[in-house]
Amino acid sequence: MSGRTPLFVNTKCECGHQNPAATVLCEACGKPLLDNTDSGDPLEMRYDGMARRSQKANPGVVDRVWNFFSSVKIAIYLIVLMLLGSTLGTIFPQESTFLNIDPSTYYKQRYGTAGEIYYRLGLSHTYESWWFITLLVMIGASLVICSLDRVLPLYKALKRQNIRKHRRFLTRQKVVLVRKIAEDSDAWVAGAVQPLKKQGYRVMTDGSALLAEKHRFSRWGPYIIHIGLIIFLLAVLARGLPGLNMDQHLAFPQGDIIHIPDTSYYLENEKFTVEFYKDEEMPEEFRGKKVLPKLYETKAVLYECTADCGDPSKEPKLTKVALHAIQVNDPLSYKGMKAYQFDYDLTPVLRSVTPKLVNSATGESYGSFKLEMKNSQRRFAAGPYTLELKEKYMEFGLNEEGQPISKSPYPNAPAFLFLIKGPNLPPGGEQYFYFPKQNDKAEFQQDAINDKLGGAGRFLELEVGDMSGVDFSESTSYLNLRVDRAMPFVWTGAGIVMLGLVLGFYWQHRRIWLTVDGGELTLGAHTNKNWFGLRREVKAFLEKMNISVDEKSLENGGGQA
Repeated sequence: MSGRTPLFVNTKCECGHQNPAATVLCEACGKPLLDNTDSGDPLEMRYDGMARRSQKANPGVVDRVWNFFSSVKIAIYLIVLMLLGSTLGTIFPQESTFLNIDPSTYYKQRYGTAGEIYYRLGLSHTYESWWFITLLVMIGASLVICSLDRVLPLYKALKRQNIRKHRRFLTRQKVVLVRKIAEDSDAWVAGAVQPLKKQGYRVMTDGSALLAEKHRFSRWGPYIIHIGLIIFLLAVLARGLPGLNMDQHLAFPQGDIIHIPDTSYYLENEKFTVEFYKDEEMPEEFRGKKVLPKLYETKAVLYECTADCGDPSKEPKLTKVALHAIQVNDPLSYKGMKAYQFDYDLTPVLRSVTPKLVNSATGESYGSFKLEMKNSQRRFAAGPYTLELKEKYMEFGLNEEGQPISKSPYPNAPAFLFLIKGPNLPPGGEQYFYFPKQNDKAEFQQDAINDKLGGAGRFLELEVGDMSGVDFSESTSYLNLRVDRAMPFVWTGAGIVMLGLVLGFYWQHRRIWLTVDGGELTLGAHTNKNWFGLRREVKAFLEKMNISVDEKSLENGGGQA
């Protein structure tokens, strides 16, 4: 005989009900449609034998995509891949956990070849990578399609349950009893109602047939878990949208007001203080060896910009909105934004200098001007000379081609390139490189650079006479600025998942069908788990109906749920 599946299958049951293609059990009477053998094995009762879209015999393109994502096996593979990716992402710290590092060199220098491979593979930013986000999206799609593929047939099956079932449906349940009784059929069924109700069942009768059911709501537990996971995943993905999430570390030199990027807020480090443990307060093994901070605190003032916020030519108008002494685990909090104390640096940071333009040959001074490290003016005047700021490097360095670059936005090694115009200079002016810090002048050979730019006749220099012309902040406080408006949805999703777990674990959907025909009682019972509990309940019910049975004899064998 041929083993090929026929093109057309008659799905009309002997009870007259026309079932959709791929239906396993008749939607009306429960008679098995695809199994005509006399096998007594328990029936496949998931979704009560209803047809699912993913079981189409001749699927199109959309159906194939639907089938792919509706597969539990595919969902497990996706989850395993995501867990594997997450695990790889924890081998070394992620880039987002560092301040002021160059990841292209950091991982190799810190972890050697393994670190370089880690960086080259993109694992140093795993959780922001396209492939990790794609996996999350695919898992979300799988959850949605898996749920729709199963929950709709199950809803229909449970909503339209017939009380009277086919005898083969009853005798192929896992808990079965067939017994002759002497009483009238309808009277015996009517007498079975109260004992079952006392056991918590909702009972429906149809003459000599009965359906008792309880804890149906527990069948929705897995799908409630799916809903919770979908909300959880959407909230996680939404954290990548502008305005919903911010997690950045910023440096706040003492006395400076710094704009918080992508917000209308500015924060001022009014005063930073740090206290260290004294030797006598330290454990003996640390005395004289380590210096540990006892307390570090940033007195912060938060401002909100109210006018001229996006105009670089004007000073923004700021309004003070919050004031707080930030300590570890005691952040400043304002309208969902929090500023946590993260780190500090006691190295003085240059804020501005006031150099004089002098004639190196005669010693004549042409005047001075204030040069801010940040928000510097573009033009200055010193006597008959004008200085135009052409380039600014906050941390001067050279790239692989020998071109000047700024390694960071912080004034660790500031350098300025001016174009000076005035008497005794070429018509197009003369370029001049200026390093405000004395050690930078020597390290980067300021004089040699300027001799090369200005030639042998160069005579102008920028000099700072004494410390009165230098302004610097004494320390820098590093704060972690966080906004996470998606977090309430993350907790909501987690709460819904927990609700689904409780429903699924602590209650079981139990059903008992029975018919009394021709003096014969046929009883079948089903539950989605805890078969021993169901057997005990059926035994207790039968004893109240004066039928004594061995609990184990109710077991119909097999192992299917």
